[in-house]
Amino acid sequence: MRSKSDKKKPLVPSLRFPEFREAGAWEVKRLGEIGKISKGKGISKSDIKPNGALPCIRYGELYTHYGEVIRDVVSFTDANPDNLVLSEENDVIIPASGETKEDIATASCVSVKGVALGGDLNIFYSPMNGMFLAYYIRGNLKFEISKVAQGNSVVHLYTTQLEKLKLAVPPYPKEQQKIAHCLSSLDEVIGLQAKKVQALKQHKKGLMQQLFPAEGETTPRLRFPEFREAGAWEVKELIKLAGRGTERNQKGKIKRVLTNSAEYG
Repeated sequence: MRSKSDKKKPLVPSLRFPEFREAGAWEVKRLGEIGKISKGKGISKSDIKPNGALPCIRYGELYTHYGEVIRDVVSFTDANPDNLVLSEENDVIIPASGETKEDIATASCVSVKGVALGGDLNIFYSPMNGMFLAYYIRGNLKFEISKVAQGNSVVHLYTTQLEKLKLAVPPYPKEQQKIAHCLSSLDEVIGLQAKKVQALKQHKKGLMQQLFPAEGETTPRLRFPEFREAGAWEVKELIKLAGRGTERNQKGKIKRVLTNSAEYG
Protein backbone atom coordinates (compact mmCIF):
# COMPACT_ATOMS: atom_id res chain seq x y z
CA MET A 1 0.00 0.00 0.00
CA ARG A 2 1.06 3.56 -0.65
CA SER A 3 1.77 5.67 2.39
CA LYS A 4 0.13 9.06 2.89
CA SER A 5 3.52 10.64 2.39
CA ASP A 6 3.76 9.33 -1.17
CA LYS A 7 3.55 12.15 -3.67
CA LYS A 8 0.94 12.06 -6.38
CA LYS A 9 2.46 11.22 -9.74
CA PRO A 10 2.84 14.40 -11.85
CA LEU A 11 0.71 14.70 -14.99
CA VAL A 12 3.12 14.49 -17.91
CA PRO A 13 2.27 13.28 -21.45
CA SER A 14 3.99 10.06 -22.49
CA LEU A 15 5.06 11.83 -25.70
CA ARG A 16 6.36 15.38 -25.48
CA PHE A 17 8.25 17.71 -27.80
CA PRO A 18 11.95 17.98 -26.83
CA GLU A 19 11.82 21.65 -25.87
CA PHE A 20 9.10 20.98 -23.27
CA ARG A 21 10.44 17.81 -21.63
CA GLU A 22 11.79 19.79 -18.70
CA ALA A 23 8.89 22.25 -18.57
CA GLY A 24 7.15 20.59 -15.64
CA ALA A 25 3.86 18.78 -15.18
CA TRP A 26 0.52 19.83 -16.58
CA GLU A 27 -1.89 21.43 -14.13
CA VAL A 28 -5.41 20.10 -13.59
CA LYS A 29 -8.14 22.75 -13.82
CA ARG A 30 -11.88 22.89 -14.37
CA LEU A 31 -13.11 24.25 -17.67
CA GLY A 32 -15.05 26.95 -15.84
CA GLU A 33 -11.81 28.19 -14.24
CA ILE A 34 -10.02 28.90 -17.50
CA GLY A 35 -12.76 30.46 -19.60
CA LYS A 36 -16.40 31.39 -20.07
CA ILE A 37 -19.21 29.31 -21.59
CA SER A 38 -22.18 30.91 -23.35
CA LYS A 39 -24.88 29.77 -25.78
CA GLY A 40 -25.57 30.50 -29.43
CA LYS A 41 -28.88 31.79 -30.80
CA GLY A 42 -31.26 29.93 -33.04
CA ILE A 43 -30.70 29.79 -36.79
CA SER A 44 -33.48 27.74 -38.38
CA LYS A 45 -33.16 25.69 -41.54
CA SER A 46 -35.31 28.25 -43.35
CA ASP A 47 -32.77 30.95 -42.43
CA ILE A 48 -30.05 29.24 -44.48
CA LYS A 49 -29.53 30.97 -47.84
CA PRO A 50 -27.02 29.76 -50.46
CA ASN A 51 -26.05 33.34 -51.25
CA GLY A 52 -26.48 34.73 -47.75
CA ALA A 53 -24.23 37.54 -46.58
CA LEU A 54 -23.38 36.14 -43.15
CA PRO A 55 -21.50 32.84 -42.59
CA CYS A 56 -23.14 30.67 -39.95
CA ILE A 57 -22.79 27.34 -38.16
CA ARG A 58 -25.67 25.19 -36.93
CA TYR A 59 -25.08 22.55 -34.27
CA GLY A 60 -25.87 19.58 -36.54
CA GLU A 61 -23.05 20.57 -38.88
CA LEU A 62 -20.51 19.69 -36.19
CA TYR A 63 -21.51 16.06 -36.77
CA THR A 64 -21.57 16.17 -40.56
CA HIS A 65 -19.19 18.83 -41.90
CA TYR A 66 -16.54 19.98 -39.47
CA GLY A 67 -13.47 18.58 -37.78
CA GLU A 68 -11.46 20.05 -34.94
CA VAL A 69 -10.69 23.30 -36.80
CA ILE A 70 -13.18 25.39 -38.78
CA ARG A 71 -11.56 27.68 -41.34
CA ASP A 72 -14.17 27.60 -44.11
CA VAL A 73 -17.88 27.75 -43.33
CA VAL A 74 -20.42 25.86 -45.47
CA SER A 75 -23.65 27.71 -44.58
CA PHE A 76 -24.80 31.31 -44.92
CA THR A 77 -27.77 33.37 -43.81
CA ASP A 78 -29.37 36.77 -44.33
CA ALA A 79 -30.71 36.88 -40.77
CA ASN A 80 -30.15 40.11 -38.86
CA PRO A 81 -26.74 39.84 -37.14
CA ASP A 82 -28.00 42.02 -34.29
CA ASN A 83 -30.21 39.09 -33.24
CA LEU A 84 -27.44 36.50 -33.43
CA VAL A 85 -24.29 35.50 -31.55
CA LEU A 86 -21.16 36.09 -33.63
CA SER A 87 -17.93 34.19 -33.09
CA GLU A 88 -14.67 35.54 -31.82
CA GLU A 89 -11.47 34.08 -33.18
CA ASN A 90 -10.44 31.06 -31.06
CA ASP A 91 -13.99 30.20 -29.90
CA VAL A 92 -14.56 26.49 -29.23
CA ILE A 93 -18.07 25.26 -29.97
CA ILE A 94 -19.56 22.11 -28.43
CA PRO A 95 -23.04 20.73 -29.23
CA ALA A 96 -25.67 21.22 -26.54
CA SER A 97 -27.80 18.38 -27.87
CA GLY A 98 -27.38 15.24 -29.97
CA GLU A 99 -28.57 11.71 -30.62
CA THR A 100 -26.01 9.78 -28.55
CA LYS A 101 -23.67 10.50 -25.65
CA GLU A 102 -20.70 9.50 -27.78
CA ASP A 103 -21.61 11.82 -30.66
CA ILE A 104 -22.20 14.84 -28.44
CA ALA A 105 -18.64 14.62 -27.07
CA THR A 106 -17.19 16.64 -29.93
CA ALA A 107 -15.81 20.13 -30.41
CA SER A 108 -14.53 22.50 -33.10
CA CYS A 109 -12.43 25.64 -32.92
CA VAL A 110 -13.79 28.54 -34.98
CA SER A 111 -10.64 30.19 -36.30
CA VAL A 112 -12.43 33.15 -37.90
CA LYS A 113 -14.30 36.08 -36.39
CA GLY A 114 -17.88 37.12 -37.17
CA VAL A 115 -19.51 33.73 -37.84
CA ALA A 116 -23.08 33.41 -36.55
CA LEU A 117 -23.31 30.54 -34.06
CA GLY A 118 -26.71 28.88 -33.91
CA GLY A 119 -28.75 27.63 -31.01
CA ASP A 120 -27.93 24.34 -29.31
CA LEU A 121 -24.26 25.29 -29.35
CA ASN A 122 -22.15 25.76 -26.24
CA ILE A 123 -19.52 28.43 -26.90
CA PHE A 124 -16.30 28.36 -24.88
CA TYR A 125 -13.87 31.27 -24.96
CA SER A 126 -10.60 31.43 -23.04
CA PRO A 127 -6.95 32.47 -23.38
CA MET A 128 -6.17 28.81 -24.14
CA ASN A 129 -5.37 27.79 -27.68
CA GLY A 130 -8.78 26.87 -29.13
CA MET A 131 -7.40 24.30 -31.55
CA PHE A 132 -5.53 22.57 -28.72
CA LEU A 133 -8.74 22.41 -26.69
CA ALA A 134 -10.83 21.08 -29.60
CA TYR A 135 -8.35 18.26 -30.23
CA TYR A 136 -8.21 17.54 -26.50
CA ILE A 137 -12.01 17.30 -26.20
CA ARG A 138 -12.31 15.02 -29.23
CA GLY A 139 -9.49 12.88 -27.92
CA ASN A 140 -8.79 12.25 -24.24
CA LEU A 141 -11.82 14.13 -22.90
CA LYS A 142 -14.38 12.46 -25.15
CA PHE A 143 -15.23 9.75 -22.63
CA GLU A 144 -15.43 12.21 -19.72
CA ILE A 145 -17.91 14.39 -21.63
CA SER A 146 -20.04 11.44 -22.65
CA LYS A 147 -20.33 10.45 -18.97
CA VAL A 148 -21.89 13.77 -17.93
CA ALA A 149 -24.24 14.11 -20.93
CA GLN A 150 -27.89 13.51 -19.98
CA GLY A 151 -30.84 11.94 -21.78
CA ASN A 152 -31.64 8.94 -23.93
CA SER A 153 -33.56 9.59 -27.16
CA VAL A 154 -32.22 13.19 -27.13
CA VAL A 155 -28.96 13.81 -25.27
CA HIS A 156 -28.18 17.18 -23.69
CA LEU A 157 -24.93 18.75 -22.55
CA TYR A 158 -25.47 21.69 -20.22
CA THR A 159 -23.21 24.63 -19.41
CA THR A 160 -23.04 23.67 -15.74
CA GLN A 161 -21.75 20.22 -16.66
CA LEU A 162 -19.06 21.57 -18.95
CA GLU A 163 -17.87 24.09 -16.36
CA LYS A 164 -17.06 21.23 -13.94
CA LEU A 165 -15.13 19.23 -16.53
CA LYS A 166 -11.53 18.65 -15.45
CA LEU A 167 -8.62 18.83 -17.86
CA ALA A 168 -4.84 19.05 -17.65
CA VAL A 169 -3.31 22.29 -18.95
CA PRO A 170 0.32 22.69 -20.12
CA PRO A 171 2.23 25.28 -18.10
CA TYR A 172 3.31 27.15 -21.24
CA PRO A 173 0.94 28.42 -23.99
CA LYS A 174 3.64 27.63 -26.57
CA GLU A 175 3.26 23.92 -25.81
CA GLN A 176 -0.48 24.15 -26.50
CA GLN A 177 0.30 25.90 -29.79
CA LYS A 178 2.92 23.32 -30.77
CA ILE A 179 0.53 20.41 -30.16
CA ALA A 180 -2.29 22.13 -32.06
CA HIS A 181 0.00 22.95 -35.00
CA CYS A 182 1.29 19.36 -35.17
CA LEU A 183 -2.20 17.85 -35.28
CA SER A 184 -3.63 20.45 -37.67
CA SER A 185 -0.69 19.86 -40.04
CA LEU A 186 -1.58 16.16 -40.10
CA ASP A 187 -5.20 17.08 -40.84
CA GLU A 188 -4.05 19.14 -43.81
CA VAL A 189 -2.10 16.19 -45.19
CA ILE A 190 -5.11 13.92 -44.64
CA GLY A 191 -7.33 16.44 -46.44
CA LEU A 192 -5.00 16.57 -49.44
CA GLN A 193 -4.85 12.78 -49.61
CA ALA A 194 -8.66 12.61 -49.40
CA LYS A 195 -8.88 14.95 -52.41
CA LYS A 196 -6.46 12.73 -54.34
CA VAL A 197 -8.51 9.64 -53.48
CA GLN A 198 -11.71 11.39 -54.62
CA ALA A 199 -10.05 12.42 -57.88
CA LEU A 200 -8.93 8.82 -58.47
CA LYS A 201 -12.46 7.55 -57.80
CA GLN A 202 -13.84 9.98 -60.37
CA HIS A 203 -11.14 8.91 -62.84
CA LYS A 204 -12.04 5.25 -62.27
CA LYS A 205 -15.72 5.99 -62.77
CA GLY A 206 -14.97 7.72 -66.08
CA LEU A 207 -12.81 4.81 -67.24
CA MET A 208 -15.51 2.27 -66.41
CA GLN A 209 -18.01 4.21 -68.49
CA GLN A 210 -15.66 4.14 -71.48
CA LEU A 211 -13.99 0.74 -71.15
CA PHE A 212 -17.36 -1.06 -71.34
CA PRO A 213 -19.79 -0.60 -74.24
CA ALA A 214 -22.65 1.80 -73.56
CA GLU A 215 -26.23 0.50 -73.64
CA GLY A 216 -27.19 -0.45 -77.19
CA GLU A 217 -23.55 -0.52 -78.36
CA THR A 218 -21.08 -3.39 -78.81
CA THR A 219 -17.78 -1.51 -78.89
CA PRO A 220 -16.18 0.40 -75.99
CA ARG A 221 -15.48 4.07 -76.62
CA LEU A 222 -12.02 3.66 -75.09
CA ARG A 223 -9.94 0.61 -75.94
CA PHE A 224 -6.35 -0.46 -75.31
CA PRO A 225 -4.17 -0.11 -78.46
CA GLU A 226 -3.70 -3.87 -78.99
CA PHE A 227 -7.47 -4.44 -79.12
CA ARG A 228 -8.56 -1.49 -81.30
CA GLU A 229 -8.78 -3.73 -84.38
CA ALA A 230 -10.17 -6.74 -82.55
CA GLY A 231 -13.75 -6.16 -83.64
CA ALA A 232 -16.94 -5.65 -81.73
CA TRP A 233 -17.84 -7.42 -78.50
CA GLU A 234 -20.31 -10.27 -78.83
CA VAL A 235 -23.60 -10.60 -76.97
CA LYS A 236 -23.86 -13.94 -75.15
CA GLU A 237 -25.96 -15.51 -72.43
CA LEU A 238 -24.28 -15.44 -69.06
CA ILE A 239 -25.07 -19.11 -68.41
CA LYS A 240 -23.07 -20.14 -71.47
CA LEU A 241 -20.00 -18.31 -70.18
CA ALA A 242 -20.32 -19.92 -66.76
CA GLY A 243 -20.60 -23.45 -68.10
CA ARG A 244 -22.46 -25.77 -65.74
CA GLY A 245 -24.02 -23.53 -63.15
CA THR A 246 -26.12 -24.06 -60.09
CA GLU A 247 -29.88 -23.79 -60.11
CA ARG A 248 -29.46 -20.23 -58.94
CA ASN A 249 -27.20 -19.49 -61.95
CA GLN A 250 -29.73 -20.91 -64.39
CA LYS A 251 -32.62 -18.94 -62.94
CA GLY A 252 -30.67 -15.73 -62.48
CA LYS A 253 -32.06 -12.49 -63.85
CA ILE A 254 -28.89 -11.59 -65.79
CA LYS A 255 -29.08 -13.59 -69.00
CA ARG A 256 -26.96 -11.72 -71.56
CA VAL A 257 -23.57 -10.07 -71.39
CA LEU A 258 -21.09 -8.55 -73.80
CA THR A 259 -17.79 -10.37 -74.19
CA ASN A 260 -14.59 -9.72 -76.05
CA SER A 261 -14.65 -12.03 -79.07
CA ALA A 262 -10.86 -12.16 -79.10
CA GLU A 263 -10.84 -14.07 -75.80
CA TYR A 264 -14.02 -16.18 -75.91
CA GLY A 265 -15.20 -18.53 -78.64
